[in-house]
Amino acid sequence: MDTPGGNHISEAQRAARAARAASAPPAAQAPAQPRFGRMDLGLDAIGKGIRSSIDWLLGQQDAEGYWCGELEADVMLEADYIYVHTLLGTGDQGKMRRAINEILRHQNEDGGWSLYPGGPSNINYGVKSYFALKLMGHSTEEPYMEKARNWILAHGGVVECNTFTKIYLCSLGQYDYDAVPAIPPEIVLFPNWFYFNIYEISSWSRGILVPLSIIYAKKPFKKLPPEQSIDELFVGGRENANLHLRWDKRFFGWRNFFLFWDRLMHWAERVHIRPLRAKAIKAAEKWMLARFEKTDGLGAIYPAMLNAIVALRCLGYSVDDPQFIRAMDEFEKLGIDCPEGTPDYPTPTFRMQPCFSPVWDTAQVLSTLGEAGISRTDPLMIKAADWLLSKEVRHKGDWAEKVRNVEPGGWYFEFNNEFYPDVDDTGEVLLALKAVDNPRERYQHDATERAINWIFAMQCKNGGWAAFDKDNTKSIFQYIPFADHNAMLDPPTVDITGRILEMLAAYGYTRRDKRVESAIQFILREQETDGSWFGRWGVNYLYGTFLVLRGLEAMGMWHQETPILQATEWVRMVQNPDGGWGETCGTYDDAIQKGIGPSTPSQTAWAVLALLAGGDTRSDSVAKGIRWLIERQHEDGSWDELVPGRNGESYYTGTGFPRVFYLGYHLYKQYFPLLALTTYKKAMEKEAAEKVA
Repeated sequence: MDTPGGNHISEAQRAARAARAASAPPAAQAPAQPRFGRMDLGLDAIGKGIRSSIDWLLGQQDAEGYWCGELEADVMLEADYIYVHTLLGTGDQGKMRRAINEILRHQNEDGGWSLYPGGPSNINYGVKSYFALKLMGHSTEEPYMEKARNWILAHGGVVECNTFTKIYLCSLGQYDYDAVPAIPPEIVLFPNWFYFNIYEISSWSRGILVPLSIIYAKKPFKKLPPEQSIDELFVGGRENANLHLRWDKRFFGWRNFFLFWDRLMHWAERVHIRPLRAKAIKAAEKWMLARFEKTDGLGAIYPAMLNAIVALRCLGYSVDDPQFIRAMDEFEKLGIDCPEGTPDYPTPTFRMQPCFSPVWDTAQVLSTLGEAGISRTDPLMIKAADWLLSKEVRHKGDWAEKVRNVEPGGWYFEFNNEFYPDVDDTGEVLLALKAVDNPRERYQHDATERAINWIFAMQCKNGGWAAFDKDNTKSIFQYIPFADHNAMLDPPTVDITGRILEMLAAYGYTRRDKRVESAIQFILREQETDGSWFGRWGVNYLYGTFLVLRGLEAMGMWHQETPILQATEWVRMVQNPDGGWGETCGTYDDAIQKGIGPSTPSQTAWAVLALLAGGDTRSDSVAKGIRWLIERQHEDGSWDELVPGRNGESYYTGTGFPRVFYLGYHLYKQYFPLLALTTYKKAMEKEAAEKVA
């Protein structure tokens, strides 16, 4: 059966949506009392909501000019924090105890821990959290420990964990190095022309694996007292468990091919056939230390920073060495210590962030404030633009290994991360700079010109853009045994490509440019049969569809084109009965659930922006979405996305790695609703002016 927009809906999808209509999901927070009597709100009410949102955001600006909201993630970070300090004999015991409170705060009813609030329990997180609790002296007899243990054993025990978890366990004597996939440091020696080399895997995997290869080669070991052991998490006991990876039942296949070479490497290590090992370790050390410069820790992301700290100690660096001190200081800066608790959760806690997001947040806020009518010469706007310009990349990073003869340009995500600018941040910064008349006009012009040239140089063969690398698409690498973290590649995505199209249109580019047209054709090829687009960097199809429609509108695509009609019809079709929109991280595991989830401010804003970009300004869907946002805005101008009954947890609408790692951007629920309200108000004012004319 076809919908009016022409998009095909499967029976399974129809059943899922029927179930949702019968039992509407809870909103992200209890709705406020209705303040308006009509579905279509007056512009005065919307204007009031816009002004209070602007005031709230301006109140969050740092004195230096930037914005940086908290970046929330799962309990893996706290568990790993306890692991690394236990291994190295470092750390503040008070913080570690408070980290345990944070872990217990997120335990599910079934005893496990999830990748995201409300999600299913995950074996890696269960094992790591249970181990962290034991390391901090918690008894196996505690009810929460028993529940966790039962869940872990029911789901296969420790042997079902991924390579990264197992290597951490090896270092504390809880697994066998011979049974984990080899991560030989010799991979750093592979030349760039070789089919497999470190520049053919994603930048984040590169930053994680190079120091991890040093750890694997050096095989650190710290013996724990028996009461801290987790032997009870092996089904049938550790002595009876098969710790090695299992062969595929099909004799011929890439998994068995790579497993064969993995076992061969282990054999070579046992008989000491490793002629390049010393050279490889030295090369890996040099690679890692080089990327400590001009950055806030290796890759400026949590797992790479943690691995680098352990790798330094494996290489013989003392805890008093400047390199180690600096690496540890940058790592500790990611922590948020709440000795008195928080209003949402009064228990003392300590939590870690995966990284900081100041460039991303500042660019989003600045462009949104510009859309909302803040003066282009406002001192606060100019201060933010100056701060962004100070973060322009002027040094060639890893991207230059494949993209040669291009002047450095662009921006990264964090405070300092010179080796790893990304296309998405760069596109958003360029949009933000359009909102400001900066006295440093000449420098701003040069920076934007460099950035656009860099973005075009990063365009992939199929017309799309990826985040950090170009044509990083060799799917065979996902079968490598140590690649079971499922994040080895950085392929081009429609959400980034949509943002880049919007930015290029703002700088005067049109479909007459072959590069632009190639990007549009990439997007059209990637459209799902129901009209939506997949979201790689935000949850999920609502995010992808919103950015694509914004990009296509900016490039002048007619609203009556079939792809646009299909997309807007899909957005309207997945609206919740309460008037908002929501989608869970679980849609990455089961696409049938796409567009289904509790309404949240950020996702409702994306849906409204998608409809407006698709030419829908007057439907009940748009009006209900705007009403939903206004009625759930707090008196101070902010919104929240709290999960009912989950100890102050918020919904995650950001994506780190699909099916692996998700994020809660604390400012998403602030600037995206403001952008939606502003865009809607402008559309209404334009229609009113056209009627008068």
